[in-house]
Formats: sequence, structure tokens, C-alpha cells
Amino acid sequence: MRAAAPPGRGRGLAALRGGLVVSCQALSGMPFDSPAWVAEMVRAAELGGASGVRVDRPANVTAARAATRLPVVGVYKMREAGREVYITPTEEAALAVAAAGADIVALDATARPRPDGGRLADTVAALHRAGVEVLGDIATVDDALFAQDAGVDAVATTLSAAAGATAEGLVRRLVRAVSVPVLREGGVTTPEEARAALEEGAFAVVVGRAITMPHVIARRFVDAMRALPGPDP
Repeated sequence: MRAAAPPGRGRGLAALRGGLVVSCQALSGMPFDSPAWVAEMVRAAELGGASGVRVDRPANVTAARAATRLPVVGVYKMREAGREVYITPTEEAALAVAAAGADIVALDATARPRPDGGRLADTVAALHRAGVEVLGDIATVDDALFAQDAGVDAVATTLSAAAGATAEGLVRRLVRAVSVPVLREGGVTTPEEARAALEEGAFAVVVGRAITMPHVIARRFVDAMRALPGPDP
């Protein structure tokens, strides 16, 4: 039996159904890379009608938890050379995110070896004992089946682009293949694409850089404008 979630947290996955999860993340060294700024992004997402937020690193998760009543999906990205698994790659990292205030912990739920040598199922069980739900980031239908067998509460297409796949069509296949909710994440840049994902059967849609990274948004405009031919000499 899972432990009860601490008071003051969001309602978890059930509250995300049919909604938008805004990924409020700032790349290391980039503007807004501080818990205070992440908290402001979270507040802005809530004002915009988001159903939840996705936040990276324990300090930012704690700031987000204090800023909103929305469900917080927490991750802990730990990139190291030669390591394939970097999204909440160990049980220790996962429990740190849970302790920071996440309602849902997202982690790499593929069958690739985890840096601590642990089993995905053991990490999932530890998180359930801590009273949080688990979102498995996957790339393929096989990944999703593996994650489901390990006990995750939902899967997201977060890793599909890195595997050379596209999330379009993948959501439909995943919905047929697994019984847990499927979230569309990765490559959603317009409201129309988000709506289409729901029409494909996605439980919820996660959008990040198209909303919360002004430098990426600005670059899209700049690149489009530069594509026009210059004035005649």
C-alpha cells in the first residue's frame, strides 16, 4: 500500500487529464536558471490555465511546490559523459525529487542500464512507498511495455525524438499497447499540435520550450525573418 501524499501537494496524475503540463525548466547557465525564476514561470503557467508543471532539480521543485497548488512533476537531470540514462537516473535522485515536494516523479523508464545498477521496478516501488506517482519517460512501445511491467503509473513520449522517432502516431500505438495513461511530450510547438495529441488519445500534453524559453521563441522569429531574401543592392 502506498503512503499518503503529504498535505499541501497537488492531486497527482488524475488532475492532469486532458490538460496542459508546462515544463518550467531553465538550462544550466541560461537566463531564468534559478529557483526564484522557475517559481515565477510556474505561477505564469498556472495563470495561463495549465493543469500541472514539470520542473527539473530538487531546489527548483521545492520552489515550484511553494508557488502553486498544481501537481508538480519533478525530474532530476544528471548528464555525464558516456551515460545514456540521465533523467532521474538513480533511486537516490528519484527520492530526492520526491522529498523536494514533487507529486509525480518522472524518470527514464527504458531498459537501458541505470548508473546505480538498480532495477527500475525497485525505484518505482520506493517512490510509491514515499507516496508519489511515477511517470516513465520512454521512446518506443517496447519501452512503454517495460515501464508498465515495472509499475509506473503513466508513460510519456519524452525520449522519442532522441531515439529518432516522432511522437505523432506513437501516441496512438501506445494507447493501444498499454493500460496506463500516455502523455505526449516532445516537439509540441503549437496549440494545434497539442489539440491533435489529445485527439490521438493522449491523457495530457507536456510543452516546454515553446512556452517557457524566450530565447528559443525569439530564435524562431529571427530564423523565419532571415529566411527572406535581402533587398536588392
